[in-house]
Amino acid sequence: MNLNQTVVFVCEHGAAKSVLAAAYFNQLAHKMGLNLRAAARGIDPDEKLSPQAIKGLSEDGLTPTESVPQKLAEADIQSAQRVVTFGELPIEHHGQATIERWDDIPPVSENYAQARDAILARIRQMLDR
Repeated sequence: MNLNQTVVFVCEHGAAKSVLAAAYFNQLAHKMGLNLRAAARGIDPDEKLSPQAIKGLSEDGLTPTESVPQKLAEADIQSAQRVVTFGELPIEHHGQATIERWDDIPPVSENYAQARDAILARIRQMLDR
Protein backbone atom coordinates (compact mmCIF):
# COMPACT_ATOMS: atom_id res chain seq x y z
CA MET A 1 0.00 0.00 0.00
CA ASN A 2 1.16 3.52 -0.72
CA LEU A 3 1.66 6.10 1.99
CA ASN A 4 -0.87 8.89 2.59
CA GLN A 5 -3.79 6.84 1.36
CA THR A 6 -7.32 6.28 2.57
CA VAL A 7 -9.23 3.02 2.81
CA VAL A 8 -13.00 3.19 2.92
CA PHE A 9 -14.84 0.29 4.53
CA VAL A 10 -18.46 -0.01 3.39
CA CYS A 11 -21.27 -2.10 4.81
CA GLU A 12 -24.99 -1.91 4.23
CA HIS A 13 -25.86 0.25 7.23
CA GLY A 14 -22.48 1.78 8.14
CA ALA A 15 -23.14 0.77 11.72
CA ALA A 16 -21.16 -2.39 12.50
CA LYS A 17 -18.76 -4.21 10.15
CA SER A 18 -17.36 -1.09 8.50
CA VAL A 19 -17.09 0.58 11.91
CA LEU A 20 -15.07 -2.31 13.35
CA ALA A 21 -12.89 -2.49 10.27
CA ALA A 22 -12.07 1.23 10.24
CA ALA A 23 -11.27 1.30 13.96
CA TYR A 24 -9.00 -1.74 13.82
CA PHE A 25 -7.38 -0.67 10.55
CA ASN A 26 -6.45 2.70 12.03
CA GLN A 27 -5.09 1.08 15.19
CA LEU A 28 -2.94 -1.44 13.29
CA ALA A 29 -1.69 1.08 10.72
CA HIS A 30 -0.66 3.42 13.53
CA LYS A 31 1.13 0.63 15.41
CA MET A 32 2.99 -0.28 12.19
CA GLY A 33 4.03 3.34 11.68
CA LEU A 34 2.07 3.63 8.44
CA ASN A 35 0.55 6.94 7.40
CA LEU A 36 -2.77 5.36 6.43
CA ARG A 37 -6.29 6.04 7.59
CA ALA A 38 -9.66 4.39 7.21
CA ALA A 39 -13.25 5.59 7.20
CA ALA A 40 -16.50 3.70 7.75
CA ARG A 41 -19.43 4.26 5.41
CA GLY A 42 -22.83 2.72 4.68
CA ILE A 43 -24.92 2.26 1.55
CA ASP A 44 -28.17 2.86 3.47
CA PRO A 45 -26.96 4.14 6.85
CA ASP A 46 -28.74 3.42 10.11
CA GLU A 47 -29.51 6.34 12.41
CA LYS A 48 -27.00 5.14 15.01
CA LEU A 49 -24.07 2.79 15.41
CA SER A 50 -24.68 -0.82 16.39
CA PRO A 51 -24.76 -1.22 20.18
CA GLN A 52 -22.77 -4.47 19.81
CA ALA A 53 -20.08 -2.67 17.80
CA ILE A 54 -19.82 0.17 20.31
CA LYS A 55 -19.70 -2.20 23.29
CA GLY A 56 -17.15 -4.53 21.68
CA LEU A 57 -14.86 -1.73 20.53
CA SER A 58 -15.05 -0.13 23.97
CA GLU A 59 -14.13 -3.41 25.66
CA ASP A 60 -11.19 -3.68 23.23
CA GLY A 61 -10.05 -0.14 24.09
CA LEU A 62 -11.10 1.45 20.79
CA THR A 63 -13.59 4.07 19.70
CA PRO A 64 -15.46 4.20 16.39
CA THR A 65 -14.07 6.47 13.68
CA GLU A 66 -17.54 7.97 13.21
CA SER A 67 -20.08 8.98 15.87
CA VAL A 68 -23.04 8.18 13.61
CA PRO A 69 -23.20 6.10 10.41
CA GLN A 70 -22.15 8.07 7.34
CA LYS A 71 -23.57 7.54 3.85
CA LEU A 72 -21.10 6.53 1.17
CA ALA A 73 -20.55 9.44 -1.22
CA GLU A 74 -18.86 9.61 -4.59
CA ALA A 75 -16.14 11.77 -2.99
CA ASP A 76 -15.31 8.88 -0.64
CA ILE A 77 -14.69 6.58 -3.60
CA GLN A 78 -12.74 9.18 -5.55
CA SER A 79 -10.38 9.94 -2.67
CA ALA A 80 -9.86 6.30 -1.63
CA GLN A 81 -6.91 4.18 -2.59
CA ARG A 82 -8.93 1.10 -1.70
CA VAL A 83 -12.59 0.38 -0.97
CA VAL A 84 -13.53 -2.71 1.01
CA THR A 85 -17.16 -3.76 0.91
CA PHE A 86 -19.02 -6.22 3.08
CA GLY A 87 -21.63 -6.73 0.38
CA GLU A 88 -22.67 -5.43 -3.01
CA LEU A 89 -21.49 -1.94 -3.93
CA PRO A 90 -24.00 -0.01 -6.07
CA ILE A 91 -22.72 0.47 -9.62
CA GLU A 92 -22.74 4.27 -9.30
CA HIS A 93 -19.98 3.96 -6.71
CA HIS A 94 -17.43 2.21 -8.87
CA GLY A 95 -14.57 4.67 -9.29
CA GLN A 96 -10.81 4.41 -9.71
CA ALA A 97 -10.17 2.80 -6.32
CA THR A 98 -9.33 -0.86 -5.98
CA ILE A 99 -12.47 -2.58 -4.69
CA GLU A 100 -12.37 -5.70 -2.52
CA ARG A 101 -15.35 -7.68 -1.25
CA TRP A 102 -15.22 -9.35 2.15
CA ASP A 103 -18.48 -11.28 2.03
CA ASP A 104 -17.43 -13.95 4.51
CA ILE A 105 -17.53 -11.82 7.68
CA PRO A 106 -20.16 -13.00 10.18
CA PRO A 107 -22.73 -10.51 11.53
CA VAL A 108 -21.48 -8.40 14.45
CA SER A 109 -24.92 -8.67 16.04
CA GLU A 110 -24.63 -12.45 16.28
CA ASN A 111 -21.04 -12.80 17.45
CA TYR A 112 -18.84 -9.75 17.93
CA ALA A 113 -15.66 -11.77 18.62
CA GLN A 114 -15.99 -13.88 15.45
CA ALA A 115 -16.68 -10.82 13.31
CA ARG A 116 -13.79 -8.90 14.90
CA ASP A 117 -11.35 -11.78 14.45
CA ALA A 118 -12.34 -12.30 10.80
CA ILE A 119 -12.00 -8.57 10.08
CA LEU A 120 -8.63 -8.38 11.87
CA ALA A 121 -7.27 -11.31 9.86
CA ARG A 122 -8.25 -9.59 6.60
CA ILE A 123 -6.80 -6.24 7.71
CA ARG A 124 -3.49 -7.87 8.66
CA GLN A 125 -3.32 -9.49 5.21
CA MET A 126 -4.04 -6.14 3.57
CA LEU A 127 -1.39 -4.27 5.55
CA ASP A 128 1.22 -6.95 4.90
CA ARG A 129 0.95 -6.49 1.13
